[in-house]
Parts: sequence; C-alpha cells; structure tokens
Amino acid sequence: MRKKRDQFDSIAPIDYRYWDEEVAQYFSETGFLRYKLLVERALIRTLCRHGVCSKSVAKEIERACTRVAPQEVYTEEGRIKHDIRALVNVIRSKVSDAAKPYVHLTATSYDIIDSANALRFKEVLQHVLVPKLIALEKTLIKVVRKEAETVQVGRTHGQHAVPVTFGFALAGYVSRLGKSIEELQTRAHTLAGKFSGAVGAYNASTLLFKNPETFERDVLTELGLAPAEHSTQIAPPEPLVRLLCEVAVVMGIVANLADDMRHLQRTEIGEVGELFEPDQVGSSTMPHKRNPIHFENAKSMWKIVMPRLITVFMDQISEHQRDLTNSASARTYGEMIGYTVVTIKRVEGAMKQLVVDRSNLKRNFALQKGMTAAEPLYIILASLGHPDAHEKVRLLTLEAERTHQPLEEVIRHDSDMKNYLKRMTLQQRAMLTTPELYTGIAAKKAKAIADTWGKKLKL
Repeated sequence: MRKKRDQFDSIAPIDYRYWDEEVAQYFSETGFLRYKLLVERALIRTLCRHGVCSKSVAKEIERACTRVAPQEVYTEEGRIKHDIRALVNVIRSKVSDAAKPYVHLTATSYDIIDSANALRFKEVLQHVLVPKLIALEKTLIKVVRKEAETVQVGRTHGQHAVPVTFGFALAGYVSRLGKSIEELQTRAHTLAGKFSGAVGAYNASTLLFKNPETFERDVLTELGLAPAEHSTQIAPPEPLVRLLCEVAVVMGIVANLADDMRHLQRTEIGEVGELFEPDQVGSSTMPHKRNPIHFENAKSMWKIVMPRLITVFMDQISEHQRDLTNSASARTYGEMIGYTVVTIKRVEGAMKQLVVDRSNLKRNFALQKGMTAAEPLYIILASLGHPDAHEKVRLLTLEAERTHQPLEEVIRHDSDMKNYLKRMTLQQRAMLTTPELYTGIAAKKAKAIADTWGKKLKL
C-alpha cells in the first residue's frame, strides 16, 4: 500500500523547511485554486449584471465555487489532461443543468489564470511582503535612533577608514529598504488582468456584448484589477517581471545587511552579536561555537531568489499569441516571494535582539593607534598651505607603523609639523588627538533618515 505523503516527503525545501503559512495562502495549490475561483465568481456576477443569466443561476454557480476542493480538480485533470477545463468541469458537476451553460462562459484559460495571478501577487505584496518589510524597517529605525551616536570605525575594502557611527551604518539600509517598499507598493498596482479571450481580440465576448472591453473592465473591477492595455491569450508579462526584479533588489539589500552583521560578529571583531538561545547549539563538535545562523541563512536565501530572475526573463518571451514554454516555470514564481518573506522575518527577528558590544567597538577603533586621524590631518595641512600634505601624512603614518607609536605622538615630535600645529584651531587639534570626534554629520544624518522614513511609513 502506498504511503500517504507528509511534509517530510516533499522535495523542495520551501515545502518542508521554509514553508510559511501566510505565503501559502497565496501560492500553495489551494491558494491558487481559491484565486481562480474568485475570478470565476467575478465572471458569473458580471454575466448576471449584463443580463446574460439570471440571479438564481449566478448564485448557484457562486455557491458551487465555494465547494470546490483541489483534489477534485486534480482528479479530473488526470482524466482530461487540462487544468482549467478540469476546474470548470468540477464546478459544473455541482450545479443544475440550467446553470451549466454559464460556467466559464466567454472565458479562456488564461483569462482566469493571469487575472488570478495578478490578484494574488498584488495581495501577497499588500498583506504579507510589504508589511514584513515595514516591520524590518521599524526595527532598523529603532536601532538607528538608539545607536545614532555610537562611534564605530568605518571600513572600506575590509580596512579601517575614518569614523562613522553604528546608527549611521544602519541608516543606509533604512533608506535603501524604504525606497524598495515604495517601489513594491507602486508595482503592486501595475499588475493587470485580462478577459480578452483566446487570442486577445475579444472574439468570444463580441458574440454576447456590444462593447466587450466594457465587459472585461466590469469583470476585473469585481476583483480590484484594471485590464491590460493590450493582451493576447496572456496578459503582458512585464508588470510581473518588474515586480519580481524589485523582489530580487529587496533580497539583495537584506543580504547586504545580513552580510555586514555577520562580519561584525567575527570573533576578532565582535562588535555585534545575534542573541543566542539557552539551548541553542552552534556546532556538533565544538560546544563553544555561537554562529550567526540567521544572517548566514539570509545570504543563502538570496542565492536562491536572485538567479530565479533568469527564468522570469526567459518567460517574458511567448510565441505569437501564446505558447506553453512557461507553463511549468511560471508556477515557481511564488517561491521567490516565499523565500523573501521567510528571510525578512528571520533578519527582523535577529535585528530586534541584536546585541551591540560597545567595549569591542572602542577596542577596534583604537587598534590603529590614531591612524584614523590621517585624513583630517591631511585636509587641515592642505588648508594651511602645506605644499604636499597628502605625502607628508603618508610618511608620518609609515613612521607610526615602524615605531609602533600613536600617530598623535609622531605628529607632535615631527619638526616640520610644529609650525602647522601652532596655527591649528583647538577644534582641529582635537580631531588629531581624539579622532573619535571626527564623525562628520553621521549622527545627525542617521537621525534624519530615521525620522524621514518613520514619517513616510507612519511608524
């Protein structure tokens, strides 16, 4: 006897390890069926409103649509080898002979499928993806405000640069994610449905309606969608392509954030840390390990989502009015949303409980013994007329490295520097002796960005 399949018999990790209940409402087979039935219901209501069928027939078909189960459709599809006609047959099996002629009337398969897809992608963005991004944005804004003045050494090319603040570093992600949230909200409203028939020329609906475009618009209005300006058997793919591009952009931003947080947790850096649960294990053999698993997982998820765009772009091409070369591949698009939502939830949880180690921030800042003062020294010397300020400071830093002295000490004992030191203001000299003051407007900028996006997103 064949074993009944459970979740651990699934092949795709998203179906057993990264499954998300909220996303499943839109992209599981049950979820997709629900949306296709919503389109069939919108169709029968519109047929009724245009006088094609009676109210009693419309109500009968609507009731039937609420009683269709995925297994019924799959069983029928196994018999006839066509998914949408199988759905239609199951609906028809639940209504009277008087109602049967009006099920799916004037529609082609992709009137149903593409309109259902437009609606479910629009709604998953509005009800799941964007709210999760806003939750992450809110958490980041909170950390930015808290750490706006927490001095941190800046890093470029993996090397110490000049000072920033930890809040300033995170404010960049607040800004980048905020713009993507706005873009996704816009893209959600560009998704269009279609009810233009088998080749997009409204052949079938012209048999019943003087203005088939009005009929199409009325069906789609029931769903909160607008019709595509032009469609063939399928809706134009570009709105969904552009939306999924932005999803990949979001994943890139989140992966970048996760990468930064992961590197800052390195043992030798230790400036931040993921909260470690009391029973959590970091290694099967090294009991002391505390791995940044959520941030590493985010980078890994990005590697799944980003390359999926290749398939999306390949599916942009369809011969003439329609071919079936995307029939399997397009079914996977929802996984991009699924992996993205899971990633955002994990990163948001990790950032919410992020531990900032201020002692290690100070320790790391001091590692180069004041070398971060090299840039302000060069700028000040140049402003005071030094003929080769950059080269002079470069030589001073080499001397500091050779003698293992703080740069401040080397400057003080350099005969060429004495005249320039006398001409410096107290504020300028403070930049050299206390380089942690040299943070520009990092704190101010961090707070301003937090306030801007907090206001825009009403957080």
